Amino acid sequence: MNTQIQTADERTMANAIRALAMDAVQKANSGHPGMPMGMADVATVLFNRFINVDPADDQWPNRDRFVLSAGHGSMLVYALNHLLGYSDMDMDQLRAFRQLGSRTAGHPEYGHAKGIEVTTGPLGQGISTAVGMALAERMAAARFPGLVDHYTYVIAGDGCLMEGMSHEAIDLAGHLGLGRMIVMWDDNKITIDGDTSLATSTDQMARFAASGWHVLAVDGHDMEAVAAAITAAQQDPRPSLIACRTIIGFGAPNKQGSHDVHGAPLGDAEIAAARAFLGWEHAPFDIPEGVYAAWHKVAARGAAAHKDWTVRLAASADRAAFEAAVACDPAALTPAMAAYKAQLLADKPKVATRKASEMALGVVNATLPFVVGGSADLTGSNLTKTKGQKSVTKADFSGSYIHYGIREHGMAAAMNGIVLHGVFKPYGGTFMAFADYCRPAIRLSALMGVPVTYVMTHDSIGLGEDGPTHQPVEHLASLRAIPNLHVIRPCDAVETAEAWEMAMASTCTPTLLVLSRQNLPLVRTDAAENLTAKGAYLLRDVADRDLTLIATGSEIEIALAAADALTAKGMKVAVVSAPCFEAFAAQPDAYRAAVLGDAPRIGIEAAIRQGWDMFLRHTDGFVGMTGFGASAPAPALYKHFNITAEAVAELAQKLTRD
Repeated sequence: MNTQIQTADERTMANAIRALAMDAVQKANSGHPGMPMGMADVATVLFNRFINVDPADDQWPNRDRFVLSAGHGSMLVYALNHLLGYSDMDMDQLRAFRQLGSRTAGHPEYGHAKGIEVTTGPLGQGISTAVGMALAERMAAARFPGLVDHYTYVIAGDGCLMEGMSHEAIDLAGHLGLGRMIVMWDDNKITIDGDTSLATSTDQMARFAASGWHVLAVDGHDMEAVAAAITAAQQDPRPSLIACRTIIGFGAPNKQGSHDVHGAPLGDAEIAAARAFLGWEHAPFDIPEGVYAAWHKVAARGAAAHKDWTVRLAASADRAAFEAAVACDPAALTPAMAAYKAQLLADKPKVATRKASEMALGVVNATLPFVVGGSADLTGSNLTKTKGQKSVTKADFSGSYIHYGIREHGMAAAMNGIVLHGVFKPYGGTFMAFADYCRPAIRLSALMGVPVTYVMTHDSIGLGEDGPTHQPVEHLASLRAIPNLHVIRPCDAVETAEAWEMAMASTCTPTLLVLSRQNLPLVRTDAAENLTAKGAYLLRDVADRDLTLIATGSEIEIALAAADALTAKGMKVAVVSAPCFEAFAAQPDAYRAAVLGDAPRIGIEAAIRQGWDMFLRHTDGFVGMTGFGASAPAPALYKHFNITAEAVAELAQKLTRD
């Protein structure tokens, strides 16, 4: 911590941010100048006096994390990173703000530029993801004392705090006492529609305090007050909210303080007026060397802190374990899982795939110390906690199992933060029907390319009596529609183990496991190759086939029974297991053609047909759902909705006759 002003004029440093924000938005003719201009003073104090980042190594594990939750104000972070000297954020990038191919996208995108810790823009995601980062910091600090002790700083706006997921996030952070998380709220009382009084009367400080946070309020343009608040926040064991009362668009004399400055260029006349108001006499995109020098001192301080940390790492007895955690290498899982699958083939267990997942997880958790799990209050149903796993608590962060509470969306966002932090690989569970509650965060997992594992159990009408509210029907189709997401619906214990191998090996694709409540027989007879990783494969092959049955998960049992019945009538029937549509789409054309064949096909899945075009032609058949489920025992439901071997056989005979 450094609470001494390092330069003669922090206000000039802040005005450089304002100038770059209004110039870039004006050149792009789109964007949001209001928040960067309003929060420039707060951001300058935070970076100039407190934050430790090293632009020369944006992946330094013990850097402070900075999350711009109000991602529409992206020019704030782009201006900061340019002024700090990140090598990929030169002035040409700022001139290309919001243009195709630039690193300066309309909202900050993880992986597009150094120093962008998380993709933000959908309001509420940033602050919620930051909770995961702050949690990962505490968990890593418990394992590697002396090597992990950084802060997670967030700038959030009114929109972030209005979004429902923010309640889940602040509740979890307060409950766990994530004291190294500091949120600076841009309390400007303006949203797109106008004054916040149009839509909310919430006392946000009371709300955060009720959730166990340390709360403070300051004038966001009083730099000494901001510095004092951050210092107080660092010294409090609770997570902190600093309400920074600001003027949106500060510096634009005719538009500041109004919603007009939120999401549109200021215009040449107002920019000229702002330059005069701020005393900024420089041309667009022109930053004086003295201002650069001041900002580069911030980078130098971070580089020095990084150097000191590197010395600590070299001397630490935990060095090897820490570096292994950061590497997240799953290689050790291969032999362990091979032995486990061999035992499965010998034992032939008939278990629900949620149970098979628990069994495979036992191998994963015993082999890979960087894996951490959790559930949204469904541990006993999702079966996500394995033998010997210790729960994470406010008093002890050394465990590897997180009780997220009934906060599906908050859980998903926190897992994004945990994996982005860089020391752990997270998984978390809920019911498949509640995938909709966390879909925006799942989408961001896929968009960012981070390998979170979602464990979704109770995957169909097979869950039975809980009825249509809990029975997923359209969810598989909707989740398969998300690019860069592996949706895997295994049919038995071997496929489930292979799915976990895929999830742990993934480096840039999230995995969503779709698991049954009802028991399913072991149908695989060989496990020498991970066939699930191919997406679909011939579970039962025949020469000169008359028909191909394609199924996933629990419906493989139905496909095999139908194939037996049809074979007895003289038909040659192949059965394809298709646990992962996305992986199958990535296979060579020749492989896919060999699996599917030319004969008529029937798809079988206790869900809607949408999304099956990869497997089925318009002349092919489908046995599945066409509407919502019902409340009854699972066998009665399958019969009621005509998802049976008899229905498949009847349709097969019609297709082959035609």
